[in-house]
Amino acid sequence: MFVVLIVILLLPAYAYTFPYAAAENKQQRSTEEIFEARLELYNNLSVMTGLPWQWIAAIDQYERTMTKAKPKLRPKLGELTGIYIDEHRWAGQLNPDPKDEEVFSIEFFQGIGLDGDGDGLASRSNDVDLLYTVLFPVSQYGNTSEDIAIGLWEYYQNPRAVQRIQQFHQLYEHYDELNLFKHAFPLPIGNTYAYKDTWGDRRGWGGRRIHEGTDLFASHGTPVRSTCYGVIEIKGWNRYGGWRVGIRDLNSHYHYYAHLSGFTKELAIGQIVEPGQVIGWVGSSGYGKPGTSGKFPPHLHYGIYSDRGLIEWAFDPYPSLKHWENEERRRLRK
Repeated sequence: MFVVLIVILLLPAYAYTFPYAAAENKQQRSTEEIFEARLELYNNLSVMTGLPWQWIAAIDQYERTMTKAKPKLRPKLGELTGIYIDEHRWAGQLNPDPKDEEVFSIEFFQGIGLDGDGDGLASRSNDVDLLYTVLFPVSQYGNTSEDIAIGLWEYYQNPRAVQRIQQFHQLYEHYDELNLFKHAFPLPIGNTYAYKDTWGDRRGWGGRRIHEGTDLFASHGTPVRSTCYGVIEIKGWNRYGGWRVGIRDLNSHYHYYAHLSGFTKELAIGQIVEPGQVIGWVGSSGYGKPGTSGKFPPHLHYGIYSDRGLIEWAFDPYPSLKHWENEERRRLRK
């Protein structure tokens, strides 16, 4: 009770530290300004909760990826954050007013909504209130990585959510910045390669299935590069994909590289990679036991899968590949 009273007494002092008031939120911001505003928000909440800003950013980004994956089920609530909390969970299941913003009645009906900016209201449209409502219960377990993982599990009750947030934190901590969304084409521009949209084509080995990706044909040994900032999630043999690598990025997208002839020496599960970094080489491995090769022409199979919380869905990577290729060509011409 004593700790709670201290928090309540301190909250109003933080109200003036959030310069992005409602009126300013309505203005159009550039991408750079959005990242600056988010970082300021994270730093302020870091002071309030004791959680490093990189963990706060990781939690917010995970929520943002889920909102993007399920826009109809998770409508946008705040201006800067990706946090979504159902109104009944916010206000309390038995609360007769699901849009209640009064702190006392929300607590009475066992809702989770909290007043983060000290204005006396717990609003689902307020970035500070939204983020603080998630962060406060997590912060009660401590601020070490192990403590935070326990807090995240208690809040989400989903091991995949905890894993994603840990991966995102790893990237933010390593680079100490928010804007880690640059991409690169998976093969070096200037090399000889060819590809077309092969999404949905029938596969000729391993039973009835469709092609969930794009095949990029190139010479054996052509370098294969990471298309994104990400964390190596899988590395090794798959009887369909041969020697393959899986990378998780900040959009919760899983980038799948298959049929490689080998990996770079330092590549390991949990390693951080960045756009353009060589991770392996084009080959023709797969369609059999470990070491099987040569059953088809050398090429890179590249796929992208979107994490939707409990399951992942493949989507056509061809438009992204064309965009990244054109962007990189433009950069090289400058």
